Amino acid sequence: MAKVRKSLLQRFLNWKSKNLSHRQFLMMLSALIGFIAGICAVTIKNLTHFIQLLLEGKSFINYHQAFYFIFPVLGLLAVYLIIKFILRKPIGQGIPATLYAISRQKGIMKRFQMYASLITAPITVGFGGSVGLEAPTVATGASISSNISRLFLMNQTNRTLLIGCAAAGAMSSIFNAPIAAIIFAIEVFSLDLTLASLLPLLTASVSAVLTSYFFYGNEIILPFQLKDAFTISEVPYYISLGILAAACSVYFTRVHFKLMKTMVKIRSKFARLIIAGLALGVLIYFIPPLYGEGYNVVNNLLQENYLQALGNNLFNAYLDNIWIVICLLAGLVIFKIIATSLTLSAGGVGGIFAPVMFMGSAMGHCFALILNHLGLFKNPISVSNFTLVGMAGLMAGVLHAPLTAIFLIAELTHGYELFIPLMITAAISYMITTKFQPHSVYTMELAQRGDLLTHNKDHTVLTLMNITRVIEKNFIPIEIDMNLGDVIHQGVVKSSRNIFPVIDENRNFMGIILLDDIRSIMFDEKLYHEVKVQDIMQQAPEIIDIENDRMKEIMKKFQDSGAWNLPVVKKDKYVGFISKSKLLTAYRQKLIEVTV
Repeated sequence: MAKVRKSLLQRFLNWKSKNLSHRQFLMMLSALIGFIAGICAVTIKNLTHFIQLLLEGKSFINYHQAFYFIFPVLGLLAVYLIIKFILRKPIGQGIPATLYAISRQKGIMKRFQMYASLITAPITVGFGGSVGLEAPTVATGASISSNISRLFLMNQTNRTLLIGCAAAGAMSSIFNAPIAAIIFAIEVFSLDLTLASLLPLLTASVSAVLTSYFFYGNEIILPFQLKDAFTISEVPYYISLGILAAACSVYFTRVHFKLMKTMVKIRSKFARLIIAGLALGVLIYFIPPLYGEGYNVVNNLLQENYLQALGNNLFNAYLDNIWIVICLLAGLVIFKIIATSLTLSAGGVGGIFAPVMFMGSAMGHCFALILNHLGLFKNPISVSNFTLVGMAGLMAGVLHAPLTAIFLIAELTHGYELFIPLMITAAISYMITTKFQPHSVYTMELAQRGDLLTHNKDHTVLTLMNITRVIEKNFIPIEIDMNLGDVIHQGVVKSSRNIFPVIDENRNFMGIILLDDIRSIMFDEKLYHEVKVQDIMQQAPEIIDIENDRMKEIMKKFQDSGAWNLPVVKKDKYVGFISKSKLLTAYRQKLIEVTV
């Protein structure tokens, strides 16, 4: 069977090379990947809704409030068992895992990732996990795209582009926003904005949105009709909202990573699941709107039905007091990221896109209610408009994707009447947030490890380069207890290099000997037994640690030291040398690959 598949594939590849240009085939693949991303989005959403309908059925309806406490734990436990006993591999968190595959694995993603998130994300969210489905949908589509690219022997550059097509297709299908989806792929995946990349992204985005229309018609996840026009007098309020969004963005990012790092200290995954799961259950029990993705809450806030958005809670008797409502909405902003981080740290599979929109809508709604009920202004501001723009402000800050935020909200409102306030709030939020958080939630850990791709071409090329391919190992090591005679007979005579690494009995790197340093004494046989290696060795100008140094740091070490060859170590053990000339040659080759 495998031979038959291989034969058919080879026939197709032969036909393709004769009848289709590379660009034509790339467009065909982008359309196919857009369709697949749309199917993934539809499947994940439907599975999630099916689970939610089961849990809201007759068997539980009378006890649903009480079951808020236990449902998330049951869902997380099911995901834990699936990962441990069925998948038997860690899934990774959506978009960061995809970005890592692009930067460090040449865009190659494991086959099990094509269905892992498809199974586990609906269980996580369907049982009440406080995360979104966007990232799992993107990860699923990206993995399928990666494996299709490998099947048709696409190079690394095209694999990366097609992964971006999958991301654009997933977002386009979820939000029915094809333009914002293209911008999302460019901003988050650092794709080049050229005609060669834009056309495949456009094709994938349109293909995905048509797939969504086929299954859902005109139904969208956030239906909204703009009813209040923007006025120039509201500009100061939108500036203030941008500042507030920046503060909430910094809070979101720092709380998320702090809580995740704290939970990781619990080494047992099962113990972590129980602790984080129970804490999540308690939060959801007392704050029911934190249950699941929360788009129903966002829609109610957009319709200014804040009482329905808050649901049944301990303060139902006091909801006629608007300041109690404002405090509860502020509580949603504060506690949503805690619920999201608990879900992810407990082993749940999901993303932070939906929580960002949830928090942004609650923040904008709360801000507008405060201004309207302070009694300082004659004309009240539009609560629904500020709810929308609040979402854009938080997206711009947390995701570092201001253009995605602006165009997504503009497309959701089917117009550009709010374009100016969207630009004001998103720009201010982004600029302030980046001063305190230089990297987004998606890229923070990758940036700290030096694995992040950016729109900076030099930085991208350095990140994609593989350090192991430029290590030279034809240097003859000299042991530290040798004398000059040993160096001459066992090193100089046998080597074509003019540098000799010095090691101890355990191959720990100790220093170097330069041929120039011994040239004046190397022919004096009287000194062969008198002069020891320790007398003629010197420290290396810099040492490259293969496990900790990324290519950017390596380049800087060459620049700062002025050396042409630097030793490489792994756990202090000598590995080889890297030469500046070979490094620059590898850089030029990778630059050609990336830009072709």
